[in-house]
Amino acid sequence: MTVNRLSGPLPDPAGETGYPPQPRAGFFTDTSVCIGCKACEVACKQWNLLPEDGMDLTGMSYDNTEALSGTTWRHVAFVEQSGTPAELGMPEFGAPDEQQVRWLMSSDVCKHCTHAACLDVCPTGALIRTEHGTVLVQDDVCNGCGYCVPACPYGVIDIRPDTGGAAKCTMCQDRLGAGLMPACATACPTESIQYGPLDELRERAAMRVDELHEQGVTSARLYGHEPTDGVGGDGAFFLLLDDPEVYGLPPDPVVTTRDLPSMWRHAAAGALTAAALIAGSFLGRRR
Repeated sequence: MTVNRLSGPLPDPAGETGYPPQPRAGFFTDTSVCIGCKACEVACKQWNLLPEDGMDLTGMSYDNTEALSGTTWRHVAFVEQSGTPAELGMPEFGAPDEQQVRWLMSSDVCKHCTHAACLDVCPTGALIRTEHGTVLVQDDVCNGCGYCVPACPYGVIDIRPDTGGAAKCTMCQDRLGAGLMPACATACPTESIQYGPLDELRERAAMRVDELHEQGVTSARLYGHEPTDGVGGDGAFFLLLDDPEVYGLPPDPVVTTRDLPSMWRHAAAGALTAAALIAGSFLGRRR
């Protein structure tokens, strides 16, 4: 039976690359306890020696970085919402129709997809799968072609203006090799960002959703945890309190290289048809 390794469930992406079996590492970001302190952003920049992005007044609340980029590998989104408790999916405090305000805060990061399109399209082999199941950019191999940038369904990877190479979260590969947690998870004061074996994080996340539902937070849901989704499940997944679009996340991400085999087959069929028509026209003229 032929298996399309560009999409579908894949229990051990690192094993497919040839690494010995070991638990896949991942992030679970519980946005319900994120306080927007940006300690993760600062820790990420400090550990990875990333340049600062300036203090631009973006008009996006307290968000001066706006999105992930080649020099911002962790980004804390601030979303302000107003409405009744029922509209916001919150427990009722006061009158049911009383207007309330809530902040949604979420620390975004590279998803380290099970099926990573950025890795699939890289022509130099700069993007690799590590022994932890993460996706890593090798700076000394990257030629800055940028093919990976439009390939990412989340818009995560970007070209660094100072080096000209592609860059994104490494999940602190150097720290993992030393038995340490990633810098962002270490710095998070509320444990909104949790690091560990991915299977354990998924179990913990499911229990957390049940807990929030029991507390009346009916809008709580998981995003990126399902191995049968369009990217085969993410190595970094989230607990959200609203629709993914509210946080700037695609509602139904699909690995952009999923249809490459069928595209090549259709292209080959078209080329053969064109060649047959051209050959037929020349043969007709000779007659």
